[in-house]
Amino acid sequence: NIAKQWQRDLDGRPFDQGKLVKKTFAHKNNAGMQGFVFNTRKELFENPQVRQALGLAFDFEWTNNALFFNQYTRSNSYFSNSDLAATGLPDETELKLLNPLNEKYPGVIQPEVFTRPITPPTTASPNSLRSNLRQAQKLLVEQGWKIKDGVLTSADGKQPFEFEILLVSPSFERVMAPYVKNLEKLGIKANYRTIDAALYSDRLKNFDFDMTVTVFGQSQSPGNEQRGNWSSAAASRNGSANLAGIQSPVVDSLVDSLIYAKNEEELTAACKALDRVLWYGYYVVPNWYLAYHRLTFASKFKQPKQLPVYYNPYDLLYTWWFEKE
Repeated sequence: NIAKQWQRDLDGRPFDQGKLVKKTFAHKNNAGMQGFVFNTRKELFENPQVRQALGLAFDFEWTNNALFFNQYTRSNSYFSNSDLAATGLPDETELKLLNPLNEKYPGVIQPEVFTRPITPPTTASPNSLRSNLRQAQKLLVEQGWKIKDGVLTSADGKQPFEFEILLVSPSFERVMAPYVKNLEKLGIKANYRTIDAALYSDRLKNFDFDMTVTVFGQSQSPGNEQRGNWSSAAASRNGSANLAGIQSPVVDSLVDSLIYAKNEEELTAACKALDRVLWYGYYVVPNWYLAYHRLTFASKFKQPKQLPVYYNPYDLLYTWWFEKE
């Protein structure tokens, strides 16, 4: 599951001789969302526009090219790589859910939910990191932050913009280093720290962090687990998966619509509407996913010609065989 190892380490004589094969296997598994998660319980991250600004400082294209050999796809949904991901603008089935909630809870749903397709920030030409950082700076200024002696500071000049990124895997340090440098250009001081797995688990359980990296996994048919991920009740329950601390009546209602959907059409509409509201809540800085499995295996194994649509690589191996000469 590490791109560098897949690209560089799996070579040599057994591969040259054809005894070992390195191959990718496409799938349509729901990839969910991996991202840098903001703990919105912290005053520093209460404002969605501030969170949006910090998301603009992450250069995925550079990261994918320099560190991952362009193997990954940018996460563009909380249901990435699936038919449940929101695309384009909301359709009629989604608006039946979103419009009443927008009237009932004015100002809670970000306007972009209705006017902008889900689109991650990009530095791919003609865009650039510089233009993204300028946009981020503008957002921060609009929310009352200002540069003082090279440091981003609150309007009263008393609070510098500083936070810690909590890690458990040392492999993520090489991802965080350039991100932290980009934040420095905005006057933000961010530190990343890798800690012991037991301590890391305890701190997440008690929501004792500013930002961390996590994966919100998704099944092919989302259900009750969505309450644990996003609901207001879960936000105050230690040990829940709602690391972001989301407390929104709109999200709560859409989660209920998803859970109590009576058919596939209702489920899909609820997932897409929830996807849009979560995305434009800017609760995470979206990362990436793989739309295929990476496997290395002995060439003696034979495989069915047709791949499944949804599968994990371990189940796939049960369909393989080898033939004696």
